[in-house]
Amino acid sequence: MKNIFTDFRSAVLFITILPAGNNVAYSPMGMIKFFPVVRLMLGSGLIFFDVIVSWLWAPGVAAVLDVIFLVVVTGAFHLDGLGDTADGMFSHQSKSRALEIMKDSRTGMMGLVAVFCTLAVKAAGIYSIKTGENLFQTLTLFLIIPAYSRAAMIFGIKFLNYGREKVGTGLDLFEKDIGLKDFGFFLIPVVISLSLGYKTLVLNFVFLAV
Repeated sequence: MKNIFTDFRSAVLFITILPAGNNVAYSPMGMIKFFPVVRLMLGSGLIFFDVIVSWLWAPGVAAVLDVIFLVVVTGAFHLDGLGDTADGMFSHQSKSRALEIMKDSRTGMMGLVAVFCTLAVKAAGIYSIKTGENLFQTLTLFLIIPAYSRAAMIFGIKFLNYGREKVGTGLDLFEKDIGLKDFGFFLIPVVISLSLGYKTLVLNFVFLAV
């Protein structure tokens, strides 16, 4: 039980800036399975935050503030990685040179464009969800979409190769092969999504196919 709690707290510290206690041991392989759980927590926080800002401002403004909330609570960690990836992939250089560019702490033009476009699409997506007529559907989507986004990381770790040669920030997550037990908590957002009807069942199959 102690190891499970340590793994969970490690996942919280890895994905968010939320406090998870002092002297938490870094558990790269153990925390993977908790990624969807932590993002369900963030989805719950997003719902609470959205209720407040939607009461104060128009839907468009609230949607932008929702995106800012997610950026802040995650420490923009994944946006930084997105920018680095865009700089490397669109540099039109060799693999080794592209990896060097991605390692550079400075963000280039392609990275800025990628981050801006991603945030714009997120804001537009949240706005379209908010303006729907079904409140239950809106709240459910706010809850499960963050969980799906981090569940995608588990699939990536399982089925994709690590890009660097035995070095890098994410190497610890690829040291051992993960099994079916690491996908267990992914079933939580899947089951919740089924409450929205047959269309979400199709979306689940699309998610797995992609």
